[in-house]
Amino acid sequence: MSETAIQTPPPAPPTDLDEAVRKKRFRRLIITIVLVSLGIHLAAGLIAGAIIVARYFTAPPAVFVAQKDVRLPAQEREHKMNMASFDGLAPKPSFTDKLQSSRPSAFSLPELPKIPLDQMLPLDPSAIISDQVTSLTGVGGRGNGNGNGLGGGGGTGSGISFFGVQTTAKRILLLYDISKTVNSAVVRAGVPMTKIRDETARLINGLSPNTRFGMAEFAQNFAFFNAELVPASEGNRAAAQEWLGEYFALEGSMPQGVPGTVTGSPGFLVLLDAAFKMQPDVIMIISDGSFQRNGLNNIETDEIEKELQRLQLTLPQPAKIHFIGVGMKPEIEKGLRRAIARYGGGGKVTELRR
Repeated sequence: MSETAIQTPPPAPPTDLDEAVRKKRFRRLIITIVLVSLGIHLAAGLIAGAIIVARYFTAPPAVFVAQKDVRLPAQEREHKMNMASFDGLAPKPSFTDKLQSSRPSAFSLPELPKIPLDQMLPLDPSAIISDQVTSLTGVGGRGNGNGNGLGGGGGTGSGISFFGVQTTAKRILLLYDISKTVNSAVVRAGVPMTKIRDETARLINGLSPNTRFGMAEFAQNFAFFNAELVPASEGNRAAAQEWLGEYFALEGSMPQGVPGTVTGSPGFLVLLDAAFKMQPDVIMIISDGSFQRNGLNNIETDEIEKELQRLQLTLPQPAKIHFIGVGMKPEIEKGLRRAIARYGGGGKVTELRR
């Protein structure tokens, strides 16, 4: 039997009906793709909208932030406000000249009778307030310039005189050596500790309100009246008088219970460092110049000179240091005079006299 090849018949040519069916399927496919795409976008939009709306119904998480609260001390803020108000109460200028005319007039007015204006109240409200503020500030605010160290310096500080030392200060710090050797020396000089305490009280009472002051007593330990220089307000003056009456040493040793006492025999150099941190412009020291470190070794004047050199560089301008010596040994006095002359900011060394 002979094998015959099986041939596949050629495909029939497309007809118009097949072309129409193909186009119809293609349109259906396009429409399906568009609808699916629209559905996907619509679903995504609904989900995103639901998420955004849901945020407004959920409570935000609690956030704790610690912010630094910067506040001025009440006394310093009140003092600055009072001084700013006082500076702004300058009386208004007034016209006191007589009215004159360079042309003749048809008639002339007689001169007004003289009226005692000092008996009349000022009509300018600013003048009234200015007078009231001046009366509140008192003599200390204006300064009387007497010889007892009670003079005020007006708006630039207080002019003071303390045991023969004349100076002007906006920020003054008083340091008292209360050791037994100094106590004996001031008695021999005729100026006992009670006299030093009373002179200090009079000095503080004479400071102007825009002056800041501080005090400290020291031997092996030391204690400050306040941790910073305080304005010479009425309340601070009263507190200083109370501190002098209760805690000022009169017997050659630190009294018991002095607030803020630094113990451990830190020495004079540590006291100087604490004093310069208050940024005074005048420091007055009453001492015999004999200082010990931890109650054992003497502090030489060369060390004091180097410490003054270092501490003066920490201030905007050098502090004026006045050393009021009592019973000083010649070699100590010589060394202190050299140290104060070089790094005392223009201060001097004097002797305590009655």
